[in-house]
Amino acid sequence: MITEEQIKAALAKVFVPVVEQSVADLNLVRNIAIAKDKITVTLASTALTEDVQNFVAAGVRSALQPLKIPVAVEFLEAKPQELNDIKNIVAVMSGKGGVGKSLVTALLAIALKRQRKNVGILDADITGGSIPRMFGITARPYGSETGLLPVVSESGIEVMSMNLLLPQAETAVIWRAPMLSKAIQQFWTDVVWGKLDYLLIDLPPGTADAPLTVMQSIPISGVIIVSTPQGLVEMIVKKAVDMAQKMEKPILGIVENMSYFQAPDTQKKYELFGASKGRSLAEAANAPLLGQLPIDPELARLCDNGDIEHYADASVAALGKALQIALETRNKDK
Repeated sequence: MITEEQIKAALAKVFVPVVEQSVADLNLVRNIAIAKDKITVTLASTALTEDVQNFVAAGVRSALQPLKIPVAVEFLEAKPQELNDIKNIVAVMSGKGGVGKSLVTALLAIALKRQRKNVGILDADITGGSIPRMFGITARPYGSETGLLPVVSESGIEVMSMNLLLPQAETAVIWRAPMLSKAIQQFWTDVVWGKLDYLLIDLPPGTADAPLTVMQSIPISGVIIVSTPQGLVEMIVKKAVDMAQKMEKPILGIVENMSYFQAPDTQKKYELFGASKGRSLAEAANAPLLGQLPIDPELARLCDNGDIEHYADASVAALGKALQIALETRNKDK
């Protein structure tokens, strides 16, 4: 007796070309009908050109061939949002630029991916996105008039960024606020993220249009605030804390970047930017301190070379675990 579970297991090995994501991960499987003389698999055609649909259909028939029963593959239209099944959406923000929001977003994504979670990054920094550079991603997003598929990193993290749509990475995006907000909304509504455990949103600095757009139009699970030890930064970062509280968005935790430098020969820690203010900021935000990241020349080198996924410091795993605990705590308190 052929079961739906058997078919789903086989379909998990059918990949969409270019993006190298399975039809199961992209949540394209809409229906499975099992009859005595035929199996009918219905897939969403969203973001797939006719050639790709034919390729995927052939892959489905090949994957189900061992069942020794005729297979019909049908396609139907669906909006990207109908396919997106995302468990946790976390915005990474700060009132201040240059504190490492993109770095923290990337490290969180890497930590969660190493825990075998399905992870995506929505780069909402439309005018200054740096996520693709850190991951060494240069490919353009694939899609059709019905939607876009995110580009997938070396370790399997889905990424969508304006920098991937520009003719050159250095091309300036000279748009007014309404256009920036529309682009962020389209990254949410027009991209097939599929099934994700976590979608991380890398926000630009400040408390204006971009963060406001995300908090008003995307059902985020909570916010992570990024800071550094300087007193001036702490004052400005508190504006982001204030915004999240006024928008009634849970603050999942604080991450202090550039917290210290650890000498490689003596292992002694030096607070180059002054004494840590992470705990006091966490207390002001009524949120946990998720982590304190060091100044690490090796991490800077890997980011410049597009190899951030090779970073192996223990702080990465600790950061991912702290986020999971924060989300579990929030869900229990709801």
